[in-house]
Amino acid sequence: MRNNPAVVLVAVLLSSLSLPITLTGASVALPDIATDLNADLPAVQWVVNGYIACFASFMLAGGSMADMFGRRRVFATGVSIFAAGGVLSALSWNVVMLDVLRVLAGIGAAAAAASSAAILASAFTGKARIRAFSYFGTALGVGLAFGPTVAGVLVEGFGWRAVFAGPALACVIVLCLVPMLPESKEPGSRKVDWAGTATFTLALLLLIAAFVQGPAWGFSSPAVLAAFAGSVVLLAAFVVVERRQAQPMFDLALLRNGKFIGISLAGAMIVSVPLPLIVYLPSYFTKVLGMSTGEAGVVLVLLTGLTLLLPPVAPLVTKVISPQGVVVLAVALVGIGAAWLTVIGPGSSVLSIAGPLLTIGAGFGISTGLIDGVAIGSVDPARAGTGAGMFNTVRLALETIAIAVAGAVLATMTGGRLAEPGYTSGLHVVLWWMAGLAGVLALVLVKVLLRRTDDTAQQHPERSTV
Repeated sequence: MRNNPAVVLVAVLLSSLSLPITLTGASVALPDIATDLNADLPAVQWVVNGYIACFASFMLAGGSMADMFGRRRVFATGVSIFAAGGVLSALSWNVVMLDVLRVLAGIGAAAAAASSAAILASAFTGKARIRAFSYFGTALGVGLAFGPTVAGVLVEGFGWRAVFAGPALACVIVLCLVPMLPESKEPGSRKVDWAGTATFTLALLLLIAAFVQGPAWGFSSPAVLAAFAGSVVLLAAFVVVERRQAQPMFDLALLRNGKFIGISLAGAMIVSVPLPLIVYLPSYFTKVLGMSTGEAGVVLVLLTGLTLLLPPVAPLVTKVISPQGVVVLAVALVGIGAAWLTVIGPGSSVLSIAGPLLTIGAGFGISTGLIDGVAIGSVDPARAGTGAGMFNTVRLALETIAIAVAGAVLATMTGGRLAEPGYTSGLHVVLWWMAGLAGVLALVLVKVLLRRTDDTAQQHPERSTV
């Protein structure tokens, strides 16, 4: 019964739905986790940061391993690690154990995500492939958009452990379908860049650790300063390693392509506004605005719901303005929404914050899917795969850093309690920081992405000899 396209679609979509739910859903459960496990804020932050940092770091390695060892095999391994991490997370009795398991779950999720698209591509052709990938994007959007809502229901009904157990059990179903999935490899595929993966991952984790632990230990403490310094050293080592690799995970020549860099930064900015809010607004809603966990999850749909509704509208918008123009518009919208959301404060009603949340969600939603195509279209077709991998890794890494920075600001201004006094003022600092960066980037992108040029060498400077 192997190679059944319907089975392939169900398996990939179910896994794709589960991976983002455990990220956005965990944010809703953080207050309950902290209370139940008697954990401080830095330890609880690793529940989210550990997962997404490892997800970002191992995506390219997961893709290379899928090409080398077989897409189905790597997919099954990734889903197994993710499912095991989820089940064991639900059984955790202390926060250190939970944090370690979330790191492992992030590695599994990266392997599953990196191989799932290749499995779809090998199982479908023609119009069927287009429909399959549209379902694939929708599943990711649903998981991201409704993760907080689903988590709110699970937490209120079964406790925080259900947030990890639910997606894990869904992936157990996926594993039952794995024997019916097609296997494929890429002959002559590149080897895994273990040196690049190791230096990049450690640099990112040390940087996140410095921001997460800084408020508790002090940003001038030797340990935090050493973490910042170690991150810089490892990042420099990563650049050296990549320059010497025959098949690097990052093609540094693409850094000469101004449009590619601009679109990559735009993609990172567009997710670096809503995702930190998805992580920290639930606790603000419950501790400051007095909502229940379930109510907080429902209100967050105002922020995330448009990621499901707007992507089909994007092609219609591009008939009026260029795809690059849509990217600039998306950056501007998330910036405007962040500035507008500074109206939030104790006693705010849902109606008073609906406008800014919808504005941020509109920028996030209108660019979902479209920006990936714009990024790939900005590089030489021969480097499309490398460009796509770099774009996604940069986007994930920078959104991880944004979550950590936002958490550091909030932890510092609330004394590590994420409660008043200090929560509202801290949230306002984060929002103005987001708005300022988005505004500056939007102005830069107008010049970089919207300028007219007929010079192909300027559009694809990475074609020149390095």
